[in-house]
Amino acid sequence: MDVVENYTGHVEPGGAATRRTLDHLTITKVSVGKMDNNAYLLVCKESREALLIDAAADPQRLSELIGYGQDRPTLRTIVTTHQHQDHWQALGATAGANGANTVAHAADAEPLPVPPDWFVEHGDTVPVGRCELEAIHLRGHTPGSIALLYRDPGGHPHLFTGDSLFPGGVGNTFGSKENFATLIDDVEQRIFDVLPDDTWFYPGHGDDSTLGAERPKLGEWRARGW
Repeated sequence: MDVVENYTGHVEPGGAATRRTLDHLTITKVSVGKMDNNAYLLVCKESREALLIDAAADPQRLSELIGYGQDRPTLRTIVTTHQHQDHWQALGATAGANGANTVAHAADAEPLPVPPDWFVEHGDTVPVGRCELEAIHLRGHTPGSIALLYRDPGGHPHLFTGDSLFPGGVGNTFGSKENFATLIDDVEQRIFDVLPDDTWFYPGHGDDSTLGAERPKLGEWRARGW
């Protein structure tokens, strides 16, 4: 698989992956499946242990992302951000091929094809070698949707939002005003109120953005109601 090192946050279906290199962690993004799902491979530079966010589809393509050479990272963990099928179609194959532990929130576990090896709650941490991610429970798109936060000690925060936050709005709540109110409240209180504008976020589909670019639109999103 071709990997572009000039990270912009944009990937094409069937195209190259793109890698961002931080002081302690690399983040590689690739589009998989018919719904242009983003999968993110995080690798600890010191230990070479890896974590995959959303084994969404196309296990062969995910295997190519991990690599085949002796220097490939060891995939220890796969986190599923939420229960929707387009985010876990390659979960069983990828976990089985790599002997990886699977992680999700308990409220979204039942539909998954592989029972999670462990559950995370809001505020729990998930290791990536010597690094760690913080789980943020964002209720509304699904009951157990989670985001994952990496607080880069040498730079700005990095937030993986699944389908709960996109450039231009929060995730789909399928016409439920109650679920929308819960989701917009969680996104505002658990993300925008506590993280700085330079936080870069990585959604489950499409291009990335920053909290600073989206913050002025929060009132518009709330008034829009979806």
